[in-house]
Amino acid sequence: MAFDYEKYLRPGKLPHIWCPGCGHGIVMKGLIRAMDSLKIGTKNTAIVSGIGCASRLPGDMDSCTLHTAHGRAAAFATGVKMAKPEMNVILVGGDGDGTAIGGNHFIHACRRNIDMTYIILNNKIYGMTGGQFSPATPTGAKASTTPYGNPDPAFDIAKLAIGAGATFVARGTAYHAAQIDKLIAEAIQHKGFSVVEILDDCPTTYGRRNKFKSVIEMMNHLKETSVPVKAAEKMTAEQLQGKVLTGVLYKEERAEYTTEYAKVIERAQAK
Repeated sequence: MAFDYEKYLRPGKLPHIWCPGCGHGIVMKGLIRAMDSLKIGTKNTAIVSGIGCASRLPGDMDSCTLHTAHGRAAAFATGVKMAKPEMNVILVGGDGDGTAIGGNHFIHACRRNIDMTYIILNNKIYGMTGGQFSPATPTGAKASTTPYGNPDPAFDIAKLAIGAGATFVARGTAYHAAQIDKLIAEAIQHKGFSVVEILDDCPTTYGRRNKFKSVIEMMNHLKETSVPVKAAEKMTAEQLQGKVLTGVLYKEERAEYTTEYAKVIERAQAK
């Protein structure tokens, strides 16, 4: 029997706004399957986003949702989690929203290790707001603001999250659709700040400028350039050149922020 996605979607919101071939719908379906497998429910789950193509995802979800200011999703989500620590809080955003305009909020959420899950849909560009280059745009790639090629080095979002203090970091791709829900489910179950980066495709704003002939070619590129962490252990540095690792990249147990903050309140009230 086919999976019933509609019970997690708001009636009347479809069709969605994403372009044909965009991978964001694949990620939304992965999130829905993850929520369903964990039986966490929609009424005790807050899905928070900023601005951008990826950030429109909560609008279609029949859950507690916040569509906030550009780059401020982590700040709003932190407020939700601090006010209602019993809620499942999930952030969704793009590479520009999360690591450029929202970069400061992102690294401090990692540092605090607050119990939330941040799904970053990395399509290497600002898709909705004009096709500008983002911190994840590859060196040499074209965007509306870099028509002769991007001179900047790109962020490795997963390494940035680990360096800033996130205690669960994973990466998947829109091509490997069956893996997405498993990574998100594990991230939600982790007690601490979890980051799931999904390498995605933007055929309209990125693909056309960078001479991808079709969505299929973009998807095959995601397939060919990604390597599971287990397989990478058996490969040489030369074989891994130009590849990105997928799967669970980092996991540790560390004190969670809302729990530690509750102890501070308890000590203050005792006096």
